[in-house]
Amino acid sequence: MFCLKKKKRYFINIMKFIQKERLKKTIYPNQKDVFNAFSLTNFCTIKVVILGQDPYHSQNQAHGLSFSVPKHTTIPPSLKNIYKELNYNFKKKYKFNHGCLISWASQGVFLLNTILTVESGRPRSHSTIGWSMFTDKVISLINFHRNNVVFLLWGNEAQKKINLINIKKHYILKAAHPSPLSAHRGFLGCNHFFLTNKILINNKQHPINWFSILE
Repeated sequence: MFCLKKKKRYFINIMKFIQKERLKKTIYPNQKDVFNAFSLTNFCTIKVVILGQDPYHSQNQAHGLSFSVPKHTTIPPSLKNIYKELNYNFKKKYKFNHGCLISWASQGVFLLNTILTVESGRPRSHSTIGWSMFTDKVISLINFHRNNVVFLLWGNEAQKKINLINIKKHYILKAAHPSPLSAHRGFLGCNHFFLTNKILINNKQHPINWFSILE
């Protein structure tokens, strides 16, 4: 499904730009990880979409999944707040030892950044090279071909995508971004993980085992 979009001229131009940039600059994530969100979550299994912005721009962090970092990497502040909210939702006090969310992706949680690459140390440096056009098309495909998907839109940038989603066939949960700068303005206490599972169960779908990251 997504492969069709990769044949478009604008997408080819994005790939050429990044290829040239990698020759002289450090670009994250590594080329092999750029499309991990697509390879780790089958389109036909998507039940939840968590939209991020652009990838982490420091070494050994970005690996193609929104908010996620590889194991043995320090858990970023935003993800710490996500874990804090997760514990709060289910009245748990678990200690999370890593920030790798691959186990969520394997359950149908599509961890999509709206911008898929970034230059080292320069947040949003690739925000104007065409990624938004690509990821908008991806969201539109999910909107059209899937049903009863729960979209978690955290922060203003993610919420700009609301017009791509048909609220008559999908569910939208909005909150502030989990960044330490904004988490206390509506993310912490939003109860999105509990509500997502409630929606899935009501639609006769398996809930997400959010605590699979502990296994």
